[in-house]
Amino acid sequence: MSDILAQVATNTESNKNAGNAILYECVLTIMAIEAIGGLRVLAINILGRFLGNRDNNIRYVALNTLIKVVAVDTQAVQRHRTTIVECVKDSDISIRRRALELVCALVNESNVKTLTKELLEYLKVSDPEFKPDLTTKICYLVQKFFPNKRWYIDQMIKVMVEAGRFVKDDISRALLLLISNAAELQGYTVRSLYNAFQKWDGQESLAQVTVWCIGEYGEMLVHHMNELDGEEPVTVTEADTVDVLELVLKDFRASSTTRAFALTALLKVSSRFPSCTERIKALVLQYKGSLVLELQQRSIEFTSILSKHENIKASLVEKMPVLDEATYIAKKVDAADVAFSTDSKSVPATVLPAVPVANGPTKSKSGTNALMDLLNLNVDEASTPSAPQTRKSAGDVLLDLLGGNSSFTSPLVASPVQGPSGGADALLDLLSIGNATSQTTSSPLSTLEPFPQRNPEAASQKPSNPVPDLLSQNTVSSQKDSYSSFTADFKKSSIPGAGFDLLGDLGIGSASSISTTGPVYPPIVAFQSSGLTVSFEFSKQSTNLPATVIHATYTNTSSNTYTDVIFQAAVPKFMQLQLEPASGNVLPANSSGTVTQVIRVNNSQHGQKSLVMRIRVSYKINGQEVLEQGQVNNFPPGL
Repeated sequence: MSDILAQVATNTESNKNAGNAILYECVLTIMAIEAIGGLRVLAINILGRFLGNRDNNIRYVALNTLIKVVAVDTQAVQRHRTTIVECVKDSDISIRRRALELVCALVNESNVKTLTKELLEYLKVSDPEFKPDLTTKICYLVQKFFPNKRWYIDQMIKVMVEAGRFVKDDISRALLLLISNAAELQGYTVRSLYNAFQKWDGQESLAQVTVWCIGEYGEMLVHHMNELDGEEPVTVTEADTVDVLELVLKDFRASSTTRAFALTALLKVSSRFPSCTERIKALVLQYKGSLVLELQQRSIEFTSILSKHENIKASLVEKMPVLDEATYIAKKVDAADVAFSTDSKSVPATVLPAVPVANGPTKSKSGTNALMDLLNLNVDEASTPSAPQTRKSAGDVLLDLLGGNSSFTSPLVASPVQGPSGGADALLDLLSIGNATSQTTSSPLSTLEPFPQRNPEAASQKPSNPVPDLLSQNTVSSQKDSYSSFTADFKKSSIPGAGFDLLGDLGIGSASSISTTGPVYPPIVAFQSSGLTVSFEFSKQSTNLPATVIHATYTNTSSNTYTDVIFQAAVPKFMQLQLEPASGNVLPANSSGTVTQVIRVNNSQHGQKSLVMRIRVSYKINGQEVLEQGQVNNFPPGL
């Protein structure tokens, strides 16, 4: 086959669409059969030639395919880096976005400086609608691959100068965290920010970072402290420093938050710049009648400190202590928006939509993105700032959560673990379709409340605080048939003390009715990694029935104990899935113990389509969360 593919790839002309179509199919075949390295390089070179085609459709197809294969042969794709970067500057917005995604996948420690420089040059002339995406990706690359802290600070200042309006608050905070922990660079940073601020044009992030640094390190700016080798000297007086803060306070483009930063900075520099004390008092006093309560309160309190409490002012306005990264990370990590780097550099990194990065897959992802990854959803396009935001019905949200791949539209089911009640809240959090009336927090994947066990005696009780009918006829008319049984049992499950029976009256039965007789099927290893093994055994009452009971066994072969083990699964829309409570949530090390669980699957197209399942297991090692996932395709025939 390799000889035939090589002959087709080299002898087919690409000056017509028919030839391009053949070459494209040839490339897909080479990648599908995991061909030898030389043939794979030939296929990637064909895609590289497609990038130079004048037809936008051909270039788009080539970029999409390169994104899929970049993890297979990064080096071969790197040869076409220049062409790919040029595609980022294309006039077609779709091509620009695909090219930018591919560039992010190609960046590593060795080429981050080159690629960042090219992206920053394009940021200066890019279209306004493309700048938010481009800015976020550049910040992500700088934070992830920076070679040293000085380079990191320089690049972030350049980004804030060119596109400061699109720099998110989390990125600004990450920069301030790094500055606080880099004492040798604080003087250099405040001087660089002062120089950059001379070109200020209303960029919010640039104003906030500059004002904060002046408030903390203003004396370094005036007295040339901690100058680095090769740094250009700059002469700044105390009055010049106050001019910057006054400009921010009086500029109509500055938000109330930025003005609050400036007022605090004025109070701080008042003890270090005694020659400007009266001027600072006058500036602060101007906001005593502000309609913004925060500014009014700061103005009155700061004026009182400046006028009546000179004896304690110096201690009040001391420099902030070095920001503790561990504490900051623990407080600021949000499962849907932010994750922080825990490598030796210890710099927080904003989570971006998942892209196939060539420099190593990551096992651990934060809540929402990790959920989306399990079902192959394109988070990137869903979160694009320019995309219209529309309110979706609960049924639509279910289809979106499980859509993206139309063959997988069954609800994602989390593994129940024996423990306290709260299943309704956990299910609502997992499906992101609303809030139960008893819900107080929106927990990420790693902190889902465990599902309670089924209590048949409580099923007849009326709910004291029922869950709203999130799947009513008005909201899911188009999905009524697909989710009718799910809806009925979802309502039942809101009864306090009752467990979840997501399959209702589908005839799968309860845990006590597992059949021990019937056809015999060989056990399989459904998933295996360096430390985790998931094995499935099967029982079935009859080969003609659609219901299958799977007995899952989880084993830990590593030397570390796994805690807070949670199993999740998703199946295609023609199947129904139910997970019984697991026997525990701790996996002992060195295969010294196991956790078992019963999984019930009802295949409505039994005899026509085989079982297929996507699974995910989350657990913690020494308090650090790990997520592992995979697809089970090796089910025995007849299920």
